[in-house]
Amino acid sequence: MQNLKKVFCREMEMPQIDGRMEGWLYTIRHNRFGLQFSRKRYFVLHDNNLTSFKSVPSDQNEEPDRRASLDCCIRVTDNGRESFHRKILFIFTLYNTSNHLDQLKLGASSPEEAAKWIRSLQDASQKKFPFPDCEFVSHAEKGLVKFNVSRRSRRKNSVDWTNYSSVNVETIAPDVIAPSPWKIFGCQNGLRLFKEAKDWDSRGRHWDDHPAIMAVGVIDGTSEDIFNTLMSLGPLRSEWDFCFYKGSVVEHLDGHTDIVNIQLYSDWLPWLMNRRDVLLRRYWRREEDGTYVILCHSVYHKKCPPTKGYVRACLKSGGYVVTPVNKGKQSLVKHMVAIDWRSWNLYMRPSSERSITIRVVERLAALREMFKAKQGHGFAEFVSGEFMQTKFSLSKINTLPFKKEAKRIDLELVKVEEMEKPSSARNSLMDLNDASDEFFDVPEPNESYEFDSLIENSPFSQGHSQLKLPSPSGIVKKLQDLANNKKGYMDLQEVGMDVNSTFIYGATLQQDPNLTMPCSWSIADPSTFLIRGDNYLNDQQKVKANGTMMQMVGADWISSDKREDDLGGRLGGLVQEFGAKGGPEFFFIVNMQVPGSAMISLALYYMLKTPLEEHPLLHSFVNGDDAYRNSRFKLIPHISKGSWIVKQSVGKKACLVGHALEVRYTRGKNYLELDIDVGSSTVARGVTNLVLGYLNNLVIEMAFLIQANTAEELPELLLGTCRLNYLDVSKSLKER
Repeated sequence: MQNLKKVFCREMEMPQIDGRMEGWLYTIRHNRFGLQFSRKRYFVLHDNNLTSFKSVPSDQNEEPDRRASLDCCIRVTDNGRESFHRKILFIFTLYNTSNHLDQLKLGASSPEEAAKWIRSLQDASQKKFPFPDCEFVSHAEKGLVKFNVSRRSRRKNSVDWTNYSSVNVETIAPDVIAPSPWKIFGCQNGLRLFKEAKDWDSRGRHWDDHPAIMAVGVIDGTSEDIFNTLMSLGPLRSEWDFCFYKGSVVEHLDGHTDIVNIQLYSDWLPWLMNRRDVLLRRYWRREEDGTYVILCHSVYHKKCPPTKGYVRACLKSGGYVVTPVNKGKQSLVKHMVAIDWRSWNLYMRPSSERSITIRVVERLAALREMFKAKQGHGFAEFVSGEFMQTKFSLSKINTLPFKKEAKRIDLELVKVEEMEKPSSARNSLMDLNDASDEFFDVPEPNESYEFDSLIENSPFSQGHSQLKLPSPSGIVKKLQDLANNKKGYMDLQEVGMDVNSTFIYGATLQQDPNLTMPCSWSIADPSTFLIRGDNYLNDQQKVKANGTMMQMVGADWISSDKREDDLGGRLGGLVQEFGAKGGPEFFFIVNMQVPGSAMISLALYYMLKTPLEEHPLLHSFVNGDDAYRNSRFKLIPHISKGSWIVKQSVGKKACLVGHALEVRYTRGKNYLELDIDVGSSTVARGVTNLVLGYLNNLVIEMAFLIQANTAEELPELLLGTCRLNYLDVSKSLKER
């Protein structure tokens, strides 16, 4: 068997020169049978023009095969990590906000390459360049841009790649002032060891039965290489993870989330202690500064019951945070674990279980030493093809867990003839999907076909001579399962829902100024949050907020079988009651919609008592277009009480909501409502699913503001804050 490096070949993109970004990407499409396939193309992004070629262009004046122009109606979403034909790709999608069927799905060979393309495409879509090669047309009437196709002869020459080293920006500082919950208790094997201290245990002297323990160390490697190593469940993991016996992916939920089963060796466990395994929901994301976050917690899955001979441990929370330091040459790695080993033996005291957990986090030292030993040898073999080792299903259709994806397949099946028309007949991003070349692809360098051995060794293939293609009836059944949005796993903390029917919009969640009542809201302290000060454009310094522009006057906590938009416009609600009186009050409503077995809506109502015209920045936002609003509305999150895994997943950094999620704006006579679809992003959906599992034990604080970009707009001022105390999904009110 040849080296796995020949199976997975990593390619680096060309550097950005004079606003030009270029490199090999993969277009991801569905064929007429609803199955996904990828095609390799060379893309060039210059200013706001995106072009594609079948080979590397010989000069900048060479005519492309396909061309499109980007503007402010184009959005880019990160779809995460997927497997396509023996390759692991990092997927992102461009789509037109005025027509969601007008989209282009692309894949990069590494997370850093995908992050650079996403950032460059987002920047290009905000630029207002002229369109020299394309005739601009109306978004509402004809799509994005006039799309022209050029004739270009095919070439078969090869090009040597220029090695391009990414430059990571410095770690982004948080926008929330909060003490660290971690207290150091020792140092071992070159690692600092911390434990999570409770609010009442400021010195960290008390030990829980199953405490959260963290090891921190510096590794000589890039954050990307370390991330790929940690995600791998292949043979390479045995070179550093002395706890690991074998692992497999049970179900691939989306590009950022999967269910994995890991069996542990028993050699390092205490005498007479049975072997352990864990079934985990694993989530990952990449931050803007190049930090990778991997978070895990135990779940139940109907397709992976406890294995005979193993005791299933319960990982309450665990994961890694990999932050680039020293200009990306090294990485600061944090490894956190809180686990119940499920030991019933009388001799197993809490101190013994704690010692086992400390031993687990010491894997970080072994990872550090492996990177030292392999320094300079490359890490292409880290991409291990773990998706092919899925225990229970290898069908690509089964990896599309959400209803939107199923509908998209149906639409492509219906409109397959339209998609095969010459691209000059349509004006959309889909023209970059070269349907006429479905069976033409650029060959991979050093491509190897010895991948079948990996499949033969997978648990699925045991007892089977070859993989079978899904039958038509099987495909129909899988699509029906997708339409029903079936969920094969269950969080161990998951709760049910009650049904209620009588309520007034704006008052379904009770207020508790004393901060003692569960499932209630109150106002958070504005000084907890940092905002841009008067001199921010010169010194880049943020200051404590000293107040809010608006007053929080109500909240809704609603569950429904559909989206609940425009709550402010509903009769009998808080907003309409004030509107009927004809007063000067203006309402700002933030309605966060979380998909699941039922759609959960958390709506926060803020009231401005003074005339809107007295606040120029808010006035511009309320009366601006959606592109302006998306570029200005910010949310600062903060988990003030709760598990560290939730705090880590949510973070404490402000984000432009309209750049990360789909937002529908409704402008009423005396209000503006923002209906935020949390399910529109796989990253946000993963974070939200994790938060929902711990919701009963969390205190969540948030602040909202409009970003100030000019000296005239500074300093920033918070629109409002909120504090949500121990929300309970079962107490959400049911909308009929």
